[in-house]
Amino acid sequence: MLLLHVGCSQKQSAGERQRLLGVPAISAHCTKSEGFTCSSGGASLCGHCCLCNMDSQHCKMNGDAFQESSYIEDSPSKNGVISLIFSLKEEVGALAKVLRTFEEKGINLTHIESRPSRLNKDEYEFFINLEGKNVPALDKIIKSLRTDIGATVHELSRTKKKDTVPWFPRSIQELDRFANQILSYGAELDADHPGFKDPVYRARRKEFADIAYNYRHGQPIPRVTYTEEERKTWGTVFRELKSLYPTHACYEHNHVFPLLEKYCGYREDNIPQLEDVSNFLQSCTGFRLRPVAGLLSSRDFLAGLAFRVFHSTQYIRHASKPMYTPEPDICHELLGHVPLFADPSFAQFSQEIGLASLGAPDDFIEKLATVYWFTVEFGLCKEGDSLKAYGAGLLSSFGELQYCLSDKPEIRPLALEKTSVQEYCVTEFQPIYYVAESFKDAKEKLRKFAQTIPRPFSVRYNPYTQRIEVLDNAKQLKNLADTINSEIGILCNALQKIK
Repeated sequence: MLLLHVGCSQKQSAGERQRLLGVPAISAHCTKSEGFTCSSGGASLCGHCCLCNMDSQHCKMNGDAFQESSYIEDSPSKNGVISLIFSLKEEVGALAKVLRTFEEKGINLTHIESRPSRLNKDEYEFFINLEGKNVPALDKIIKSLRTDIGATVHELSRTKKKDTVPWFPRSIQELDRFANQILSYGAELDADHPGFKDPVYRARRKEFADIAYNYRHGQPIPRVTYTEEERKTWGTVFRELKSLYPTHACYEHNHVFPLLEKYCGYREDNIPQLEDVSNFLQSCTGFRLRPVAGLLSSRDFLAGLAFRVFHSTQYIRHASKPMYTPEPDICHELLGHVPLFADPSFAQFSQEIGLASLGAPDDFIEKLATVYWFTVEFGLCKEGDSLKAYGAGLLSSFGELQYCLSDKPEIRPLALEKTSVQEYCVTEFQPIYYVAESFKDAKEKLRKFAQTIPRPFSVRYNPYTQRIEVLDNAKQLKNLADTINSEIGILCNALQKIK
């Protein structure tokens, strides 16, 4: 079986939303390819770890544990270069046969590496750079590999070429790679921002942005000593919103909130630390927080949810307007989002939005971002004969939390084929809200909607390895079936014991 991945480093811009998120960087010149042996014009079937970039400048391992990535990006420094990775069984002449195919079609190889396959012990993986001048010939090669060698071939790229799949992270560590691809830095404020003319506030915002910018997965989130003014602002927001929660918030939010007060320091005179809250969420549902330095694209933000990672701000709104913020702040994150992420059903719903986004075309990223907006941010749900708020944008806004349950806005049932294309406003109260029958019902609708996304594989998150598994071959499906069979066995055994 041969697996072919085509990669390119061009960043997607479609579907971006006005939402603060972000941190560490992706190096467009360097791919961390653990186990590859580097060469130029030839291949090696015995290799150890090294770090190499796509213009053949090689770096030795510096002692860090490099994370494997199956999706190789193309270097922007070499126009027209295409990078591929494929696997072959360890047979005499197997690689020569493939290389001869490229030669016969007139495609030049400029770089090649090899490593033992991580998935199949009897296979080797090869990383090659090609001159991208003869794309029609490359299409013929892919067809030849499928028909003559019986290969399963996928083309993966950040470009918008036909039948390509945008890059997405495969391991939780790879969130570091795109986290600095931010659209605006957290310290940058618009002229109409309440803190724009406040040099002290601007300097403080930069402190928070720098903390997030330097954060890497696996590190504890740095603790912040909040000022008296910041705690006072938090206290005002906390007090006003808490008074509305018993009558306006959904059951799940009200159930978790006392636990946050007990275990995470939620109180009027104290701003909780992200590290404490993240640890609490991990113990409840496996969700975790990571600090953010700026605005991420919708694609990158949703990819984080696939790993049950929520990119969270750490700064607080300007003290002059404690009941208003033009962008998400720690009040929005901790009072709006966090309580629901501690609920298993809602956590799964949020993760499935993220999983649906992996490898999705731009137009579906736009639709998924809109679904996220009308559910996770501004969703309503039924509780008996009444409506309650579960969206974080509502639960963190004193004014809109009251408005959304009044007779002023239009209320519609959640129907994702319609919700996903509904226009919305980011600067005013929403004129339309969508109501979910339950989180279970919302999950089922999301799963059906995800089936309409055109991608040549399915994905699942493995919580043990914290990796995304691409289900595109018989071996992967067998492993999944074995896992499900084991879980069903445990279920049947338990049912026998409670009869």
